[in-house]
This record gives sequence, C-alpha cells and structure tokens, in this order.
Amino acid sequence: MIATEQLKGRDFLCLSDFTKEEILYLLELAAKLKEEQKQGIAHPLLAGKTLGMIFDKASTRTRVSFEVGMYQLGGTALFMSGRDLQIGRGEPIPDTAQVLSRYLDGIMIRTFSDAMVQELADYASIPIINGLTDMQHPCQVMADFQTILEQRGKLEGLKMAYVGDGNNMVHSLMIGAAKVGMHISVASPEGYQPDAGVTEMTRRFAAETGSQVVVTADPREAVAGADIIYTDVWASMGQEEEQQERIQKFNGFEVNEALLQSAKPDYVFMHCLPAHRGEEVAAEIIDGSHSVVFDQAENRLHAQKAILVATMR
Repeated sequence: MIATEQLKGRDFLCLSDFTKEEILYLLELAAKLKEEQKQGIAHPLLAGKTLGMIFDKASTRTRVSFEVGMYQLGGTALFMSGRDLQIGRGEPIPDTAQVLSRYLDGIMIRTFSDAMVQELADYASIPIINGLTDMQHPCQVMADFQTILEQRGKLEGLKMAYVGDGNNMVHSLMIGAAKVGMHISVASPEGYQPDAGVTEMTRRFAAETGSQVVVTADPREAVAGADIIYTDVWASMGQEEEQQERIQKFNGFEVNEALLQSAKPDYVFMHCLPAHRGEEVAAEIIDGSHSVVFDQAENRLHAQKAILVATMR
C-alpha cells in the first residue's frame, strides 16, 4: 500500500525514480479523478496552490492539460515562457529555482536539456515535474498506461511494439514498461535506435519484473504478437532540418496494414501526437477502429492531475 506521504513533495522527472507500486498507485488515482470529473464531482484538492509552467518548447497537449488540470483541482496555473524569464538572459538556474520556490507550490517544465531540469530540481524546494525533455516524456507514458488499462485491464505481461525513432518518447516507454512488467520491442533504423544507457538501465528493471526488452532494426520482428502498437514522428522538435533525410532512412518503418499482419488481431494503436499521416503511420491505422490516440490525449489531463495531487497536496 502506497502512503500519501511517500509521494508528497517528490519530483516527477523520470519513471526510473518510481517503484512499480508507486506508478500503479498514480494510475489508480488518475482513474478515480477521471471518474469524478466525468460525473461532475468537484475535487478541489489543490485549492490555493499555484503551479508554474515553464515552456521552452511549443505545446498543445502539455500546456492545456496542465492548465485545465490545475483549474479542475481548484488551483492556479501560471504560464512562463523561457524567453520571458531572467533564466533566458543568463540568470543561474539555482537562483531561479530558489526564487520560484518562494512563490509557487510546484513547477512543470517543458524544455530541451535533462541536465537543466535536474539542476532545477536540485535547487528547488518544491516539486519539479518533467513535462518533456530531449531524453524523456514521462507524463505522456502515464497517460498511455492509463489508456492501456482502460483498454486491456492490465499492464503486466502485455507486449508493446514501438516502431520509429529512438527518441524521448521511446525512452520513457521502455523505462515505464520494464517497471510495470510489460514486454517492449523497439524497432528503429540503425543509427536511430534508443540511447544505449537507457536501454541498459531498462533491461536491469526488466530483470526485476520478468519483462523483456528487445531492440531491433526489423519492424516485423517487433510487431509480431504485439498487443499494443506505438509510433511517433520521425523528426522531433529541433530536428526539422533532418526531415527529408529521415524520411529516406525510415523507409519501411511506416505503421500500416501490411506491417500489422503479425500483430494480435485486437491490437491497440497508440501515438502521442502530433502525427504525420503518410509518414510514420498510415491514415487508415491512426483513424481506424484500433486507434486510441484521442483517449491518450484526454488522459494526459487525468494522469497529470494524479501527479499534481500526489506531489503538491
């Protein structure tokens, strides 16, 4: 049983920092908050609290879901562009962290560098939530897991196949899957595979939970027998100039009907959005009956509310 005090005041930087039990507790809380919201039951659990939101990267889902989430929890969300803060003019991160800690009850940051987020957490006295970095996207994975639970009723023992770029999304998926006992197979072209250090760490977690982690250059190997099919854009934010080169390198990695012949007949298709139809995924897949991409997007709201409540209450 997870005690509330275990998570209060904690940072949410990477799923590697949390036990299987803590992750499942957060998902249970997310489901409860979603049910209450759907029933019109008010839950002002963060009344009087303020979340600062620092954005160095453009956002649709992250900004709206955190802002609406704080509103539904009775608190306030404050948008702060990195360009508008003194940190953008050279103020040391430790100074910014300590100043903002005097004003706010928590900070969500969406930026480039993991090291910057870690330094912010090291010097802040309030919870820091990783809204996305170049290496991690843990909040999205919590929404993904909530969606899988809604669709399949469990996480442990399922097989997820990720086809595409070895980016921040797949890093967090690998860590999260290994933590909860889900098998994961990742197919990426040579030179675009997940970070070797993340893969090694993930395999250590998998050894503890009995799950399997496979990294391959063969998409068909990855999707064989998969319960969940996941993909993401081939060129992430900041890589736009590589778009045409990546389209060539990722030839054969589009998630389409032909590729999915060997997946489970009742597979679930997932994508964190935004999506490029005709590149990483065929329109008939993302817009078809197996797709739950908009359930994932909705669950960003509920999963993040659980994180906010657990860490800031």
